[in-house]
Amino acid sequence: MEKTILFQKNADVLTATGKQLGSLERVVVNPGTNEVTDIVIRGGPLFNKENRVVPIDLVAETTEDQVMLRSEAEDLKSFPPFEEIRILDEDDLKTDTDVVTPSIIYGLPGMGMGSVIMPAPEEQVSTTIEQNIPEGTVALKEGAKVLTADEKHVGNVNRVLADPSVNQVTHLLITQGLLVKEQKLIPINWVKTLNEEAVQLRVKEDVVAALKSTTE
Repeated sequence: MEKTILFQKNADVLTATGKQLGSLERVVVNPGTNEVTDIVIRGGPLFNKENRVVPIDLVAETTEDQVMLRSEAEDLKSFPPFEEIRILDEDDLKTDTDVVTPSIIYGLPGMGMGSVIMPAPEEQVSTTIEQNIPEGTVALKEGAKVLTADEKHVGNVNRVLADPSVNQVTHLLITQGLLVKEQKLIPINWVKTLNEEAVQLRVKEDVVAALKSTTE
């Protein structure tokens, strides 16, 4: 491929005109296809930050420390929040169907999404947090642990590299070590499973150890 999309945690996210919207918080990946579907951007006032989900198609280009969006993505507030608290009343919980439709939606406190109105004491309620990302995808935290097939912790995700022609992840750049950081590229086909917090590899520790460091 001619170039690579780089996604690094805390990279500055800019509009097409160069205005800073916030910073990269997460990369949303479909584990079945390795496709990047969205990114999660953290932006807003200093003491009232909020996370918003932006489709990958609105990313114009990336560098090691910046993500440039297209002109259609000038207003971060026009995109859905990453997480929402949904409050379910007692009638909703007693429904015979598997899918429960929440009666009221409230924003996360401290996330710039409005105040949470507490129900009256006599009301029986339950809450759930839902993520506004495509079904079957994972909002990978950069910094997620990387574990080998023999359950060894060999590093943490530092960057996600993808092919821009198909928006598919090709490698994960991981960091190892405390004082002296060592970086290694993990091919995506070495990944067995992944969730928000961890990436499980198909290979054992010795295979990762044999990889040449990108800092060498």
